[in-house]
Amino acid sequence: MGVKERKLRQKKFLRQEILDAASELFVKEGFENVSMRRIAEKIEYSPTTIYLYFKDKAELLEQVCSETFARLSAHLTRILDQSGDPQERLKRGLIAYINFGLENPHHYRATLMMPKPEGFDRQKHSLPDSPGIQAFDFLRRSVYDCIAAGKFRISDPEIISQTLWSGVHGITSLLIIHDKEFPWVEQKQLIPFVVDTLISGVARNHA
Repeated sequence: MGVKERKLRQKKFLRQEILDAASELFVKEGFENVSMRRIAEKIEYSPTTIYLYFKDKAELLEQVCSETFARLSAHLTRILDQSGDPQERLKRGLIAYINFGLENPHHYRATLMMPKPEGFDRQKHSLPDSPGIQAFDFLRRSVYDCIAAGKFRISDPEIISQTLWSGVHGITSLLIIHDKEFPWVEQKQLIPFVVDTLISGVARNHA
């Protein structure tokens, strides 16, 4: 690896380290209570270094959200591209969504559970080509596939998609926030059962 390539990789790693630290601090201490200096202290760099990557903490939060959605979308797309029964593929995708949130709790909370501050560009994140909408489109396309295959007794993809997302977001949020405060059954039992229950609510009964 040449000097240029090594510097580019180091720059990428540092940028990610900044985003990771920012998401953790935003969740733990609150967006308004976190300064760029505080983030710099967290990663043991000078504030000047952070300003080389981000102009302010609002841009930091926007990038945390965008990159979290982009990673989630890429993860779910790999599942969507698999062959096989569309309903089983949808189940795998919903389980993968939950696991993604549990494996990235600070990023998930900053992106989907934390109130957005004044000045946050909500309109930008609601555009059709935004990472967040693209991630939701995984769910919508999977639902379309199930409807086309005659798997669901309801033909409205929007109400089904939003209902399923509400369900998986709910269990993800609960497991992140109350993981130590409630006597949960094992996640390997709970998560598939929640997803099966959600799907059975809209699935066609072939009995």
